[in-house]
Amino acid sequence: MHSNELGQTQQESEKSTPQKIIHLVQKMPNLPNPFEIRDWHRTALEFDRFVFDFNLEGDYLPLIWRDRTHYNMDEDTFGLMSYVGKHIQGGDGTQEAITCMGAVLGATLAGIDKSNQDGNNFVKMLQTFYNKQDKVFVWFPNVPAGDSFWYEIQSHALYYALAYFYPNEPEMERIMRESADRWVEAVDILKDETGRPNFGYASFDFRNMEPIDNGKWKEPDAASGVAMLMYMAYSRFGDPVYLKTAEQCMEFLERQTDSPYYELLMYYSPYLAARMDVEQGKCYDVGKFLNWIFEGGTQIRPDWGMCTERWANYDMHGLVGNLKDYGGYIFLMNGFHLFSTLAPFVRYDPRYARDVAKWMLNFANQAKLFYVDGLPAENQSGADWKGDPNHVIPYEGLRKEYEGKSPYASGDPTVLGWGKTDFSLYSGSHVGFMGGLVEKTNVEGIMKIDCLKTDYYHREAYPTYLYFNPFGSEETVEVTGLGDEKVDLYDTVKGTFVARGAVRHASFVLPSHHAAVIVVVPAGGEMERRNGQLWIDGVFVAPAPKPAVNLRGGLVERQKIRGVLKLDIEALVPEGEQIENIKVTFGRTELFSGKELPRPFYLDTDRFHNGLYHLRAELQSSGGSKDATEIGLIVENPTSELSAPN
Repeated sequence: MHSNELGQTQQESEKSTPQKIIHLVQKMPNLPNPFEIRDWHRTALEFDRFVFDFNLEGDYLPLIWRDRTHYNMDEDTFGLMSYVGKHIQGGDGTQEAITCMGAVLGATLAGIDKSNQDGNNFVKMLQTFYNKQDKVFVWFPNVPAGDSFWYEIQSHALYYALAYFYPNEPEMERIMRESADRWVEAVDILKDETGRPNFGYASFDFRNMEPIDNGKWKEPDAASGVAMLMYMAYSRFGDPVYLKTAEQCMEFLERQTDSPYYELLMYYSPYLAARMDVEQGKCYDVGKFLNWIFEGGTQIRPDWGMCTERWANYDMHGLVGNLKDYGGYIFLMNGFHLFSTLAPFVRYDPRYARDVAKWMLNFANQAKLFYVDGLPAENQSGADWKGDPNHVIPYEGLRKEYEGKSPYASGDPTVLGWGKTDFSLYSGSHVGFMGGLVEKTNVEGIMKIDCLKTDYYHREAYPTYLYFNPFGSEETVEVTGLGDEKVDLYDTVKGTFVARGAVRHASFVLPSHHAAVIVVVPAGGEMERRNGQLWIDGVFVAPAPKPAVNLRGGLVERQKIRGVLKLDIEALVPEGEQIENIKVTFGRTELFSGKELPRPFYLDTDRFHNGLYHLRAELQSSGGSKDATEIGLIVENPTSELSAPN
């Protein structure tokens, strides 16, 4: 579509957005039980107040100390305990970057100025993690780079995000650009004989400028993390070398047939794919990236994934961790971080609004179980510690069963004997990643989620919020704090205005089990279409309408199938368009190609050797847009003539 196709004041016809599904989210309840969402913003504020208090007294307190070693900087800095009572910490240089940086960014997201707090500039103090010799961020202040991709790349991402909030802080711009340049060099060195980067390593040695293969594990989702660094650097500085490097990293992920998911760096990929589609005209496989994250169970970390179970009397759906140890051993920080990357994602691809918001509700509800006041005292390892009266430090993890109790809040420190408690600042430091984005509404259980706050270095934008109705009836949601100037509310999911000419407050009706992405735009603004995207008064509001193809029926990644399987394939196109073609393949075999799928549609697995196949559906609309979805399925027919391994 050409620019300025509409070019008039608010005459846009309704164009609802077809909704995509995330396979694993189909197994999650709309309304988890027991249902009570903690006040996460208050928790974030109280966490900051507690852990940054140098004057606390009591067992294992305070949790912060002043580091006067001057590693990598001339001034004093600070350290935070990773765990309450971790006896090997507390000495200078023993603080972890993820814990300290996460706490500073989390507090910033919650509205606290960490550059001037009680006379301390905690933002500047983070320079202790910037290794001056290697010119990159490291895990600990006193070590070189090269231990683990995810620890070190995530340290950069946290610092770059802080540079967005503190643009005038001395040295931050120089450090950001200097370290970004080093990663450009590293990606160039990672290129193989085809001239494309290969991230199949554990880390990168910046002192000798070579990748590290430790023979134990690989972290190929480093490509996602480096892409995030590069796109943030490009958005800030405009240097095309950063954009090119980001594209090379995303193309590495695009080429992978098996999930490269190792740790939380993978969480950046759906957001980047959707944003680069809108801003750069790219067409990365967003659905593949999302399902990799939610499904887990990769060859790299086969037991890692997202829980979809009920443990005893508690829904645990949406929590991330090891699904095998202790019947399940899940953690908190991963969910906080994923929340922060998916909130801005729906700005650029509202097709996923419903399933993303449904997961967010499950996580926001279940995350309270990591805190002392979330479970009975007998279901946790440290209920007798009275040093945290407001219960703002979470446990490291939840085990499905331990000592006959389920679930059981604890961690590694007491079980493995290297700490005094299982309370984890390392995990809780990221609470602001959710607490800084979430507000309550007039309807208890419907959250207002800020989609802009973690959209770092975004282009000019209007306030944007995600809502989800988990209830069995429609609800009227009030939107407050709109100011004294008239505004309109545009829902990018429905593709229409839900309120016009509002002052100070407005309301809209949210149907049962539906989501809305509400953009607060100037009243009566001039609307135009630019390459299908909706812009109002020269500001991006919504992406071009796209089709959606879904594999329904409750299939999950690497599910074992046999015999004849009935497939439920849903094909949706934007209003005013038609289905041009649907193609369904199983491995290399084409099952169907045409405009209308036969109903019912069957897959006869007896035609195939046993083994892993990818079931893929591709959809093209008459408007020229395409969509695809796929899932890995394992054929296991014990009596088939083709039952030999594929």
